[in-house]
Amino acid sequence: MGHEGSSFCLKRCCRAAGVTAGLGVIALWTLSMTLGAARRTERRGVPVLRLHQPRVVVLKSKRRLYLFEGDRLTRSYPVALGRHPSGDKCSLGDGRTPEGVFRICARKRHSEHHRFLGIDYPNADAARAGFEAGLLTAGEARAILEATEAGRCPPWTTALGGGIGLHGGNGASRHAGRDWTAGCVALSDVAIEELFAVLRLGDVVEILP
Repeated sequence: MGHEGSSFCLKRCCRAAGVTAGLGVIALWTLSMTLGAARRTERRGVPVLRLHQPRVVVLKSKRRLYLFEGDRLTRSYPVALGRHPSGDKCSLGDGRTPEGVFRICARKRHSEHHRFLGIDYPNADAARAGFEAGLLTAGEARAILEATEAGRCPPWTTALGGGIGLHGGNGASRHAGRDWTAGCVALSDVAIEELFAVLRLGDVVEILP
């Protein structure tokens, strides 16, 4: 039944019961406010997910992020990538989004781009490759390995770069239809709110070419 139909029924019932006009107006106003609040909640568009084994897969070639509950797909979101999206991230400032298996190591409710879920890039694989390429000292590589083993965010100030994660801001018109981040995976603010509500420290984020 629509809002107008509900209002008509309420008025008719009030008259039948002999309720005063003043009480009828109050009842109608209360009903209107309740329906309005429900519509506002619906427009906000942040459904509540309850996941026990959440994991994320980002497919760079499709510009999509997939949220799974175990092996079951629950959500799919469009994303934007680093401004140079092809290939794996190798160094600070290359504008690439890293590829590999990472874990959530930081959660920031307030960031430059709304919510932020940091991942543990550079991870152990990146540290080994960086050391072999001469981009890291032995001490820097060891610090990254130790942080990864302890479940902490690794140093984000080495030549490999860092501070990579999932964040919002992709709904802004200035970013429409292009890859624009420094290497992060950008979603709409509504999408990152939904992810922020279910992803915990240690949850897996796999980023594929």
